[in-house]
Amino acid sequence: MSLPAATVWRRVVALSFALVLLLSVGSGVAAAQSFQGAAGTVVVGPDETYDSIEGIAGTVIVRGTVTGDVSTAAGTVHVTESGTVGGNVQTAAGTVRIDGNVAGDVNAAGSTVEIGETARIGGSLESGAAYLSIDGTVDGDVTAGAETIVLGPNAQVAGDFRYDAETFTRDPDASVGGSVVQDASIRDSAGPTFGGLAVPGWLGTIYGLFANLLLGVVLLAAFPAFSTRVAERVADDPVKSGGIGLLTLVAVPLALIVLAATIVGIPLSLVGAVAFGISVWVAVVYGQYAVGAWALSLADGDNRWVALVVGLLGFAILGAVPVLGGVLELVALLLGLGALALTLQEAYGGRRETSGGRQATLDETTSDTSTA
Repeated sequence: MSLPAATVWRRVVALSFALVLLLSVGSGVAAAQSFQGAAGTVVVGPDETYDSIEGIAGTVIVRGTVTGDVSTAAGTVHVTESGTVGGNVQTAAGTVRIDGNVAGDVNAAGSTVEIGETARIGGSLESGAAYLSIDGTVDGDVTAGAETIVLGPNAQVAGDFRYDAETFTRDPDASVGGSVVQDASIRDSAGPTFGGLAVPGWLGTIYGLFANLLLGVVLLAAFPAFSTRVAERVADDPVKSGGIGLLTLVAVPLALIVLAATIVGIPLSLVGAVAFGISVWVAVVYGQYAVGAWALSLADGDNRWVALVVGLLGFAILGAVPVLGGVLELVALLLGLGALALTLQEAYGGRRETSGGRQATLDETTSDTSTA
């Protein structure tokens, strides 16, 4: 069974673009010593040391050591409890979380900025956000503008605390060594600057939405039938999809850790980690697309491109809501990851379709009669 020439050409173009896109993601994950440029995901592992991180990324996670600065616009930036940054952190992102040690200053703009109880910032903190939570240690001053600011019970600020917020909550156990002053001029100027250029707090969110939309277009153009089946699985049995997604999210990293325990398994685990990271990104997009398709079906609509925009845009807006946004994004990830795993199992897990005594090809498995 041969495919129409237009379909073949469409897939060649889409898959070529996908290859370039995924290679850029892989280069961000695997880069040694330092990162500069653009990528989907940048991860500094627990035993890795980078000189610096500079550029644009969907997600930046520091579990190891960055001896210099982290200067990035991203969807999510997270310095974990085991992470250490020897220089400054300058970032504009949808979500910024510091749980580790930053020797220098933190200058962050985002929808949500959180300084966890295990965090220690050696310099000052400047932040512009919709929601700011400080529950760790800041050795310098804090200058913050946000709609909501929460100073938690474990917060210790050695210097002054200058803020502007519609809602400000301070726990009685929070410690501020200097003065606490409300300054109405802060909110418009708070946030990171890169080379003298002020970066709005919504830039990271816009970039993340654009990157997800780009990946979604590639997936729908290259694999329209497969993408439709993923969305249908979410709509038909969301509980099963979410359960399989949770199991996959827990089991695969554990399997990679076990694999890395052997010398022979180390390179395989590294390749597996990169592949799983890409799969998680794809699952996030598929999950949000599936929810968008379901929402569109309630209005008797049936257009995958509109569903993609509705899903991604809706989650981008809801993602700005503290706590609720994070929960909804996790649900979309679990739904997408489970449906992706189940659909891949159906397509490649030993199901053999014969046509004249031969096994069905991949193109036949994933093709449909609809027009992209």
